[in-house]
Amino acid sequence: MNAPPSLPLIAVTMGDGAGIGPEVIVPALLDQDTLRRCRPVVIGDAERLRQAARLKDLDCEIVPVSGPERAEFTPGRINVIDLGLLPADLPWGRLSAVAGDAAYQYVRVAAELAMSGAVQGICTAPLNKEALHAGGHLFPGHTELLAHLTGVDEVSMMLATPTVKVIHVTTHIGLIDAVNRIEPGLVERTVRRGHEAMVRAGTPRPVIGVCGINPHAGENGLFGYGEEEEKIVPALEVLRAEGIDARGPLPADTAFFLAGRGDYDLIVAMYHDQGHGPVKVLGLEAGVNLTVGLPVIRTSVDHGTAFDIAGTGKADPGSMIEALRQAAEMSSAPAR
Repeated sequence: MNAPPSLPLIAVTMGDGAGIGPEVIVPALLDQDTLRRCRPVVIGDAERLRQAARLKDLDCEIVPVSGPERAEFTPGRINVIDLGLLPADLPWGRLSAVAGDAAYQYVRVAAELAMSGAVQGICTAPLNKEALHAGGHLFPGHTELLAHLTGVDEVSMMLATPTVKVIHVTTHIGLIDAVNRIEPGLVERTVRRGHEAMVRAGTPRPVIGVCGINPHAGENGLFGYGEEEEKIVPALEVLRAEGIDARGPLPADTAFFLAGRGDYDLIVAMYHDQGHGPVKVLGLEAGVNLTVGLPVIRTSVDHGTAFDIAGTGKADPGSMIEALRQAAEMSSAPAR
């Protein structure tokens, strides 16, 4: 039986074809719960998906379609908009400019489908930044690439695990540059995006913990040069005046512990490693990466291309299944 048309259509980009993306996509799309939540359509290469299915010893039908509107959602069937960009003998687990360019093209098509309203969400398999650059596309990662493709000036990266959720004020820049870039307006906008995402995901009044920049959140000026008072506190005062429960600045070394025991629904990290380190300790295998602030929801696995195990059939699809679940949960229903 076809999945009901009330379920959101999700574009699933195949990522770097030399990595584990195809190997986690196939079992995730065959998972019995996936079709209960969404209607996924892969943007990628059909032959690479068939190779992955053979590696995983999975019996399925991988069917090329011209667009999401042509897809049929029945058990054992995987729909793919087949761009046909990869050679059949592409080696697994090796850096490839061809695979890097293909990964870009998959995301480009997904963004076009999202902007036209043909899909309600995007779920991405991992790409390799070095391969992406070798393919001629100089973006730090999916977050910046999707912002560019959808014409959005500013987005936020959010990581979600069963234990803790964290949104980042800055991401892929050096630490000195991150401290310089942080200012009250950016902090305020980031917290707002996080608040909106939590409400959309079913937490109507989220409690948000906001990290400081310095050790002990500056400890009343003992550490640093007053960055917390200058860059963070004014934003929190504005947010709290509007009824958003944003608390801080908090010492980062305790904020994640408190979130892990349930004191906070969301933690706001000031820079990349402040947020990524704890998340990868507390819940990497079930972690999901979300881009917040796009005109369409985007989720991703929170792991890389894993070239060391690509092509072996060992890749665990758990994070992709969770990424699809959250994409379905946070995407709007299709317009009737």
